[in-house]
Amino acid sequence: MKSSRRTATEMTPEPLSAIVSSEIDRLFALHRANRQHLRNTTTSERIARLKRLHAALFDRRDDIRASLFADFRKAPEEVDLTEVGPVAVEIKHSVEHLAAWMKPKKVGTPLTLLGTSSEIRFEPKGTSLIISPWNYPINLTLGPLVGAVAAGCPAIIKPSEFTPRTSAFLQDLIATLFPENEVAVIPGDYRVAKILLERPFDHIYFTGSPAVGKEVMRAAAEHLTSVTLELGGKSPTIVDESADVTDAAMKITFGKFANKGQTCIAPDHVFVHASLHDALVAQIKKQIQKFYGEDAAERAASSDYARIVNDLHYDRISHLYQDAIDRGATVETGASGDAVNRFVDPTVLTDVPPDARVMQEEIFGPILPIIKFSSLDKVVANINKGPRPLALYIFGQDQKHIEYVLSHTTAGGTCINDTLLHFLHPELPFGGVGNSGIGQAHGYHNFMAFTHARPVLRQKLKRAPFKHFYPPYTGTSRKLIELMLRLLKV
Repeated sequence: MKSSRRTATEMTPEPLSAIVSSEIDRLFALHRANRQHLRNTTTSERIARLKRLHAALFDRRDDIRASLFADFRKAPEEVDLTEVGPVAVEIKHSVEHLAAWMKPKKVGTPLTLLGTSSEIRFEPKGTSLIISPWNYPINLTLGPLVGAVAAGCPAIIKPSEFTPRTSAFLQDLIATLFPENEVAVIPGDYRVAKILLERPFDHIYFTGSPAVGKEVMRAAAEHLTSVTLELGGKSPTIVDESADVTDAAMKITFGKFANKGQTCIAPDHVFVHASLHDALVAQIKKQIQKFYGEDAAERAASSDYARIVNDLHYDRISHLYQDAIDRGATVETGASGDAVNRFVDPTVLTDVPPDARVMQEEIFGPILPIIKFSSLDKVVANINKGPRPLALYIFGQDQKHIEYVLSHTTAGGTCINDTLLHFLHPELPFGGVGNSGIGQAHGYHNFMAFTHARPVLRQKLKRAPFKHFYPPYTGTSRKLIELMLRLLKV
């Protein structure tokens, strides 16, 4: 999940106060000095921190709702479902399993290493930087923080400047829950992020666009810092001829238009079998009316339909729409826009030419292109031509078709006969592949994102049994080496 912020190279740099830079240095030094202490915290101490955060989520739920409504009119119910709920699940799962995750893991001994014992110890990577986006600013800030706290890492958080009310709330929340040498929030724009990225963090967790992800990775390379990059891309949806059209339409409509389409795992576009094309379009139009209102005026007044986050993103969505129309796309529903209120009507397009921008760029807004197909092979080939997506959705009852798509494509994650839900499952790793991201999160994988798995081997025997493997090599040495190699044959 990610923002559509512009890259630093697309903006004109402005001087940043030396006070901000010195504050970053001060907090970074505090975190470096405290990382050894946090490394040695017990399971119960880390769980206590997580429980404080969990309690605050519910105690201040009204503040969270108010902040997100102020930033882009997000419905309180949607806030609970997509912001508070996922973080609560993440914390609950971590609290229940943290003792097992932290415990050293014994591993077996191969015959060639007879006399030794080995284990894997799990130690925190250390100072961490979390750069979070605007589209789910609570979920995608506090979710990674759960992993850092569970692992025993100090963390500096840089929330998005595009959701100022929510970022201010996060700064206040963190200050009340954690001492500044454990977790701190540094607000600001891309210039603040740039200064932060110049520091030698031990791990960076970034959620955002692939373009900015590349900048983060370049900066991390200067210090050989490990990264978790949750990026995005064009997440395709396939509706084959065996699908339940009504069920598919309901789930696709919710997945696409929740949060005004500003979701990195939203169905970006839909490939539907020609035999179901008209029925799917009709059902999606019906679901839009059911969810948000009968017409554009009702939908504009709906308290359940969010707004585009800022004028820059509104203009981008408008240009994507106009480009598709200019190239011959058909508007099945939608087309209403209100720049003052940053309202874009839920829009469904058909007959979209492949060279239209909506088919080339991640849409990240409430525009849904629907493309009919007759050959599943060609759909798979089309998906494989582009970068590997963060999510791929398949609707259908034909298990051979489903297995064909799974075995002939690669995606960060996949839902069959639903959308978005894989993000909410704490036992499933979440992350991208290639252009859509690096690394995985959620549950155990979130803990491991901030953890170094350290192998430890203990030798129980003295030198004598191994002297024939040391120089000078003798005939006995060669015989023993040959024996060892024979044991390694399969």
